Amino acid sequence: MSDADRLNPGDRAPAFHLADQHGAKHRLSEFKGSRVMIFFYPKANTPGCTTQACALRDIAGEIGDTAIVGISPDEPDKLEKFDTKHSLGFTLLSDPDHEVAEKYAVWGEKKMYGKSYMGIIRSAFLIDEKGKVEQAWYKVSPKDTPKKLLAALDQ
Repeated sequence: MSDADRLNPGDRAPAFHLADQHGAKHRLSEFKGSRVMIFFYPKANTPGCTTQACALRDIAGEIGDTAIVGISPDEPDKLEKFDTKHSLGFTLLSDPDHEVAEKYAVWGEKKMYGKSYMGIIRSAFLIDEKGKVEQAWYKVSPKDTPKKLLAALDQ
């Protein structure tokens, strides 16, 4: 994805209909009337993704009624193990075909050890009560995700 495809504050957040860690389907429209933090992460139970998810879990009590939703290409059973192992307590959605990741411009070329491959570019979005992007953080670090969310909510 190019920078031109990126979402910006004020853009309508792309809709989704995905299964969670328990197999239940969720839509973005369920969150209308409250804010939702959507974060895209590459793979459950990897060091960076665990750091990010646990840090968001740890601030959940400080963000009022703002919902936290994680999205990755992992299948629901892997997401359930991730949730259970780390007592995350928030919705994790499965996007195995990276259809939603592409809508949010977070599916792109990555490089590791000199090899190029396609994958999730770790990013997070704060969606407002009306379904519009309030904040977009592309290439966010796992440790900065909760800090950025708290700062945005304090504004």
